[in-house]
Amino acid sequence: MSEPPKVYNTAVEATLEVIGGKWKPVILFLLTFGKKRNGELLRMLPAVTQKVLTQQLKELEKDGVIVRISHNTVPPKVEYELSEYGWSLKEILHAMCRWGEAHIERTYGPEAAEKRLRKE
Repeated sequence: MSEPPKVYNTAVEATLEVIGGKWKPVILFLLTFGKKRNGELLRMLPAVTQKVLTQQLKELEKDGVIVRISHNTVPPKVEYELSEYGWSLKEILHAMCRWGEAHIERTYGPEAAEKRLRKE
């Protein structure tokens, strides 16, 4: 028996249910630049723990926005990439990045935005 359809007040709720939280949008944004291994994601997100990263990746995979690619090698190699469905989020994620850059500059000044860009 299938579950009854969930009722949302706005479609934004449905979007946030899939990509909401502190790390999911960042993980998805990083994957718009290509496949990443677990260790690469950990290095790119130094504040996230392995446990949280694994949980977020599993949830994103369950929701069908990323694909886990397991290579049959020794040692095992696992990569993550956006699914075809996940690619539909690219413009949203890049728009969020542009808004965030403008917000950093507005709130902390142009030197904060420049410092962040030099770090990347």
